[in-house]
Amino acid sequence: MRQGLHTKLVLIMLLLILSLMAVVCAFLMRGVLGFYLNEFYDQMATVFSRVEFVGDLRSAVEEDNYVERTQEIIGVYAGPLGIDAGTGTSTRNYYILDGVTGEVLAGSADDPIEMTPNIVTALNGNEGYASNSTADYMDVAIPISSGGNSLIVYIRDNKQTVQDLNMELFFIIMEALIIGFVISILLSFLLSKTMVTPIQSLTKAAERVADGNFSEKIEVQARDEIGTLTRAFNNMATRLHDTLEEIESEKNKLSTLFLHMTDGVMSFSRDGHITSYNPAAERLLGKDFDSCEGGFAEVFGEFAELDKLMKLKNPDSLDIELSLNGRELELFFAPISGGESQDIIVVIHDITQQKKADELRREFVANVSHELRTPITSIRSYAETLAQNGEEIPAEMRRNFLDVIVNESDRMTTIVQDLLALSKFDSESENMRAEKFSIARSIDSIYNALYLETKKHNLDMSMEFQGMLPDIEGDRARIEQVILNIVSNAIRYTPDGGSIEICAGSTKEEVWISVKDTGIGIPDEDIPHIFDRFYRVDKARSRMSGGTGLGLSITKEIVDRHNGRIEVSSVVGQGTTVKVWLPIKSAAAKENEL
Repeated sequence: MRQGLHTKLVLIMLLLILSLMAVVCAFLMRGVLGFYLNEFYDQMATVFSRVEFVGDLRSAVEEDNYVERTQEIIGVYAGPLGIDAGTGTSTRNYYILDGVTGEVLAGSADDPIEMTPNIVTALNGNEGYASNSTADYMDVAIPISSGGNSLIVYIRDNKQTVQDLNMELFFIIMEALIIGFVISILLSFLLSKTMVTPIQSLTKAAERVADGNFSEKIEVQARDEIGTLTRAFNNMATRLHDTLEEIESEKNKLSTLFLHMTDGVMSFSRDGHITSYNPAAERLLGKDFDSCEGGFAEVFGEFAELDKLMKLKNPDSLDIELSLNGRELELFFAPISGGESQDIIVVIHDITQQKKADELRREFVANVSHELRTPITSIRSYAETLAQNGEEIPAEMRRNFLDVIVNESDRMTTIVQDLLALSKFDSESENMRAEKFSIARSIDSIYNALYLETKKHNLDMSMEFQGMLPDIEGDRARIEQVILNIVSNAIRYTPDGGSIEICAGSTKEEVWISVKDTGIGIPDEDIPHIFDRFYRVDKARSRMSGGTGLGLSITKEIVDRHNGRIEVSSVVGQGTTVKVWLPIKSAAAKENEL
């Protein structure tokens, strides 16, 4: 382990030094080359921009011996141009070229030159200052023409100075690289001793923990990351020991739960033998499994085949319902895999109470049928009377009959709509559409909508807000339905000449709406049941006033789904007060804040 970690440290250090030196070498060599290129072209541009120099060249071209005269002038400016003045020690030379053919007429060196882009540019009459960092030379070509003669002054440098300097830099960097390699090897030995020794201690401690020995702790000798790792390992060993003890405790708890749970649980091996069971399984199936020699075939042979169950794959399962010993049972057969073996687990649910709930549901359907039968019977009776004796019935009576038919149709429609709403609530398919809206505006809208209705019954309805009501989050249509149902009930059960007070206010987290009437009131024993479906305090009066017995049930469902609450207080003969509390912010908004 030490050699492996040491080797990794050495390689990392060497690669780091190598990468660093390579980057430095590349940047230095590139910088030197760029400096010399810029220096060369700046120098040439400066010299050839001198008016007297260019003027002397043009004057020389006008003479008969213009080549020799041009050489003389260039010799005068050899210093600023940095060219070889005949000593042969400079890498920069000049050439005088024919301005039409590019032929070399004279120069400071006898080396042949190729046709470069700058020379081509000069042959076209333009100054050639193009730079090419990839070429092994630097050059400038300046066309000079006057008096019918034309030539090109061509300055060329072979970059030997740049190359020599870069080579010196390369050797310096290589020497630094070798020194860096030696330093990295020495540092790796120091790092390996500092890091590997604590890691070896951690390895031995991990082996002890793997063998179940949690008593020995590693001594923390450093305050760096290794020391932090050592402390973390000691803490981990302690927590692992505690976790194993907790697992053992949980195992005991699960075993106790398995023995005392109300659902029956059994498991069978591949060959059908019972491998485990709890007392609830014996109680629900009415069998003594200690004396059950037939295994799976004896217990479930008439309901399922073991071979087919063994072919099931997770998460597939087989569900069976049966009646046994006066109970309704639901059996779930599912495979459980453990290594190369596969067992079958059976979970036994007692659904007797669920069946009873289904019976209650059927009773609910019967109540619905009864509620619908009454308006249907009325509609049929009056319709048959009109159909058979329509011409003999006075006009006023026919209108009354038709009003009854319309009212009963509306009542039946209301019952159906309320039933659909409750059905959606039960199936949880009715989602509350949360939006932020003004509860004050909703209350005011309902007040205005029902105001004429109260005047028909000579009722005095008032509205009061205790302070500014904040906007709330919720399903606006459903919350308005709650307020409308409560106020409509107050109108329905308040005698003519009575009064209805609508009041609203708010706390820090809730808004409340109170509807108080002077109606007939509700007996104390009936208040806990008024939210039950089809429950009526006074059945005769409820049907006469058009009630269905579902409005308050829907109201309670809507308030509950908004995490609100509803309170009812009443005195028989004096009136009823219904108060609804709704949260200002929805549950989703509160979760987002957390």
